[in-house]
Amino acid sequence: MILTHKAVLKTLAAATLTLACNAGFAQAASSSASPAKKELIAKLLMIQQPGVEQLSRNILQQPLQQLMQQAGGALQQMPADKREATGKAMEAEIKKFVDQNGPMLKDRGIKLAPSTVGVLLDERFTEDELRQLLAWLDSPVSKKFGLVSNDLQKSLADKLLAETGPTLDARFKALQLTLAKQLGLPPPPAAAAASSAAKK
Repeated sequence: MILTHKAVLKTLAAATLTLACNAGFAQAASSSASPAKKELIAKLLMIQQPGVEQLSRNILQQPLQQLMQQAGGALQQMPADKREATGKAMEAEIKKFVDQNGPMLKDRGIKLAPSTVGVLLDERFTEDELRQLLAWLDSPVSKKFGLVSNDLQKSLADKLLAETGPTLDARFKALQLTLAKQLGLPPPPAAAAASSAAKK
């Protein structure tokens, strides 16, 4: 089943609504912080802004990745002479969607951070702990760790996929075949081929 733009928008709306509800619920708690503590929290939020922007990108990209995978499978079923033009038209629609919604999600995430993340920092950390946290995040070691953390994750992810990818792929195709049978649908070509290969 291919997700429609409406389904993607519903997913995004649900995520945004959850953030907004959390913001409204938490907003009342932050007024008790001292001016010094509020300043520390503001500095921490500034340092964490790239993380908020990444979260916003992830909220946008997750349903799009699912949509693109499903659309890619459907694209392969189309007549060869229509695939390229349809693929380009789909890419243009996806780019338009990202261009329209990416900045909105990023801006909203940045605006919601003080009333969500800021409130939790106020509730769960003392002023002294916030100073220590800020000192750590501002330290050269922390910044260096931040720069290499993507490489560390990529290294692990590459190795994990290399060792488990073929097994997971075969199992995923078997799951697709089972679900297609349960739904009374013809099996996806790749899943059917994998299943018959596995039986040999």
